Amino acid sequence: MHGVVSRRRTSVTDRDVDVLSRAPLFEALDEQGAKALRSNVTEVRLARGQTLFSEGETGDRLYVVLEGKIKLTRTAPDGRENLLSVLGPSEMFGELSLFDPRPRTASAVAVTECRLAGLGHDDLRPWLTGHPEVAVQLLRALAQRLRRTNDVMADLVFTDVPGRVAKALLDLAERFGQPSEQGLHVHHDLTQEELAQLVGASRETVNKALADFAQRNWLRIEARAVVILDIERLRKRSK
Repeated sequence: MHGVVSRRRTSVTDRDVDVLSRAPLFEALDEQGAKALRSNVTEVRLARGQTLFSEGETGDRLYVVLEGKIKLTRTAPDGRENLLSVLGPSEMFGELSLFDPRPRTASAVAVTECRLAGLGHDDLRPWLTGHPEVAVQLLRALAQRLRRTNDVMADLVFTDVPGRVAKALLDLAERFGQPSEQGLHVHHDLTQEELAQLVGASRETVNKALADFAQRNWLRIEARAVVILDIERLRKRSK
């Protein structure tokens, strides 16, 4: 679902300031610089399943997630979809086109209803010359993403599917997990098919791994969520 993407200039709330301050783009700035940069922010609202941009489109801005979750995907020539990552509050995406103005390398789709802070490249480029620390932070974020991509490539070669499932759940838990009386509640909002795309395996194989983890009492499966009951066992299985 592409639809019309809602964009508007808006004043940033106190809660949004806190979320933005943790994003790589704003981390290196003092309060005065961050406030000035926030004045250029455009709020973007997406409905669940709505596409923000598609692979191959021209990129003219980067985004920081304020609320909700966004997934980045690529589509193979035969139509199969690969889920590259799931992003939540304070995480940034779309910055690659700032340094390399070629078409987008992935599609961005809302996993849930979400709000984003968008910054146009024309607004941001002057900051890269006047505030070199911003450029350094952006390059660091790109380096971390490249390192993560290398790890994923290595896992596809050297790690079996249950190990990749365990590792993906731990990564989702680190970013979206909420402690509860039963364990660590991870509301990832992904379908079984999306989980399978995330680890590069079939849905049947991923479901089998999840069922095995549940039988061992390492986790409990819920709708678009899991409750991790034994994080140490899951961590050992991910290696």
